[in-house]
Amino acid sequence: MSEPDGYSNSEALVSTEWLAQNLGAPGYKLIEVDVNPAAYQGGHIEGAVGWDWKQDLQEQTVRDLASAAALESKLGESGVSPGDTILLYGDNNNWFAAYAYWALKYYGHDKVKLVNGGRVKWEAEGRPYTTDVPQVQATDYHFPGGSQEDIRAYRDQVLAAIGKVGLVDVRSPGEFSGQLLAPENLPQEGAQRGGHIPTAVNVPWATAVKEDGTFKSADELRSIYGGKGVQPDREVIAYCRIGERSAHTWFVLKELLGYPEVRNYDGSWTEWGSSIRVPIEK
Repeated sequence: MSEPDGYSNSEALVSTEWLAQNLGAPGYKLIEVDVNPAAYQGGHIEGAVGWDWKQDLQEQTVRDLASAAALESKLGESGVSPGDTILLYGDNNNWFAAYAYWALKYYGHDKVKLVNGGRVKWEAEGRPYTTDVPQVQATDYHFPGGSQEDIRAYRDQVLAAIGKVGLVDVRSPGEFSGQLLAPENLPQEGAQRGGHIPTAVNVPWATAVKEDGTFKSADELRSIYGGKGVQPDREVIAYCRIGERSAHTWFVLKELLGYPEVRNYDGSWTEWGSSIRVPIEK
């Protein structure tokens, strides 16, 4: 099902080749989550349901993840049953597909995998898209238990953890230095101040992927993160600007490399850079 690259949990991935051969297989549900939700309308993999990360994965009136009830409703509407394996993919090398993966794990749906390479790899291989929206049979979905708080970090936890855990800032060097408040191609907004959380090291999310959008081998990834002092022998907290790039890095460290304690701080710089009485470095 996946590439033998020495990952701790190779079952967290499926290849585009495997997916092409198993489209519509029983027990699997394919979901696309893009940075640009319009990409789905322009063409998607056959059988894929499209999710909008802003509407479906975030609360609209509180800056938070979508509630368990809201996500249960979306999963039911998407035809997912608790026993199904969810296959996730998207644009931008799976930024928001990884965010959806993390959110589903957080709420306890463990049978979830990323399509390695996402749209980038699927398109590079010349595989087909369709504009047909699948007709799905709605289900009455419920998560099996409570949320998995050990994979999420909150502002006050991060503040208390400075100097005690490995903090990984996965934004671009320009954002890390404080010159930019957002990626270069986006409006420079979202925080009052630029910079990074004290003691954080900068390992941009994209250093984990190859040109075709797939993840680098486990040995390469260990070298990249270990070379910056991000080791499995202590807790690690990843953050970015709004939590999706850091979910991608969380996936690398937790799922592919098997680091035992990794949290995604999804409040990230949008929260930290505008908070009263929290320290920053430039």
